[in-house]
Amino acid sequence: MSEWKEVTLGQVLNFRRGHDLPKSEMILGVIPVAGSNGIIGFHNVATDIEPCITIGRSGSIGKPNFYNKCWAHNTVLYIDDYKGNDPKFLFYLLHTLPLSEFGVGSAVPTLNRNHIHPLKINFPFSLDTQKKIASILSSLDDKIETNRAINARLEELAAAIFKSWFIDFEPFTDCEFVEDEFGRRPKGWDVVRLEDIIEVKYGKDHKNIGNGNVPIYGSGGIMRYGDRAIQETESVLIPRKGSLNNVIYVDKPFWTVDTMFYTSSKLENMFKWFYFSIRDMDFASMNCGSAIPSMTTKILNGLRLILPDDESLKAFEDVIRPIFAKLEINNTENARLAELRDTLLPRLMSGELIPE
Repeated sequence: MSEWKEVTLGQVLNFRRGHDLPKSEMILGVIPVAGSNGIIGFHNVATDIEPCITIGRSGSIGKPNFYNKCWAHNTVLYIDDYKGNDPKFLFYLLHTLPLSEFGVGSAVPTLNRNHIHPLKINFPFSLDTQKKIASILSSLDDKIETNRAINARLEELAAAIFKSWFIDFEPFTDCEFVEDEFGRRPKGWDVVRLEDIIEVKYGKDHKNIGNGNVPIYGSGGIMRYGDRAIQETESVLIPRKGSLNNVIYVDKPFWTVDTMFYTSSKLENMFKWFYFSIRDMDFASMNCGSAIPSMTTKILNGLRLILPDDESLKAFEDVIRPIFAKLEINNTENARLAELRDTLLPRLMSGELIPE
């Protein structure tokens, strides 16, 4: 611990306000434009420092993001001087600091760099120690990102199979087809309302749910983990308020809050087909809200879908199930890796756990 000293944040890095860049002045390129909550566009010029570490200044206060290159937008603060320290270590350090508590203002809270530079921190001045700590945490994040990339490709594969079967009808070229106002389809496939095959249910409040390993979903994704499930079986979750196009497939116990609908099926072997049938629908354009985008059971129940016959649904389920099994394996591993990272992070950053 002799190399660890109490210093201020401003002694180990310097934050600077990002730069104005109206949408009209963005010139399309490959440089991500870093906003307070992540990438908000792409530009052809980068802020003159690499790597680029930002924290939200206005909007999503204090959230750190790491980019190899970026244009730091005026909604962020970015580090313009690493003062000889390891950038990746500083990035992880920022995750342990209560930066969001320093936002000022009412309508749109704003973070002032002069308010966080005086923060007291315990800091290792050995660059070797910094790099070892950053390497441990980066190895976990890199594996998580690899799994995410694999899952993105797997979902693309599953979506391509769905399109081949149920949009282009490639396995059914020998079938007799019918065509009417609902489109072209193999004879015997019915046009149904969503309410004929799916029951749409409202999520519930999660305030009285304890901590556990059951994911609790909101319209933006997993909010936290609880100790009970609203449903134990396979389901497709559909946003009710907020991010209306974030449709989610789940196949293990879960809970949803009241900004999310969950569903149960009236037929067998259909949830994976159902997920891809509605995943890319533009629910935002069906919005019945004003200030807050909203969806209703009336709108959902009235949706028209072309329902394949039982044999085709069963065949699709058999083909697609191994892909979803691999997706679940990767998601489970990512949850375990993220838990390990979040457990190690404060111990490594405080000097309690020192790598050899």
